[in-house]
Amino acid sequence: MEGKLARRMLWVVAQSEELPLTKPISGAERRHWPRLTVPVPVFIRGVDGQGKKYLDFGTAITISAGGALLASRRYLPNDANVSLEIPPPPFPKEAAKPRSVKARVVHVRGSDRYHLCSLTFFKPLPIN
Repeated sequence: MEGKLARRMLWVVAQSEELPLTKPISGAERRHWPRLTVPVPVFIRGVDGQGKKYLDFGTAITISAGGALLASRRYLPNDANVSLEIPPPPFPKEAAKPRSVKARVVHVRGSDRYHLCSLTFFKPLPIN
């Protein structure tokens, strides 16, 4: 299972360079926080339409204090509540715990290989 997950993580990160991430924004910039374009592997936890809990893997393509653009093979419907878990690095100096953030899906663009989900966090991430 771990080997399969690692291969999938590498595939998603490698494919992220092909994603159409930016498009011109007309008018004033509406975002409150700057975005960081760095692929970050995340675990996605949620509940599907039948009420079953799921754990899936995705990649946060861009991330800011207020939200993220997530690439996922799982379709996440608009207004779905999810929890993103950022795994700790494999070489911590001390025992690090995964960081978890709750988010809501606000927009989805799909294709046959992946879905791009715009997420807004319920609480902004601390910037320090």
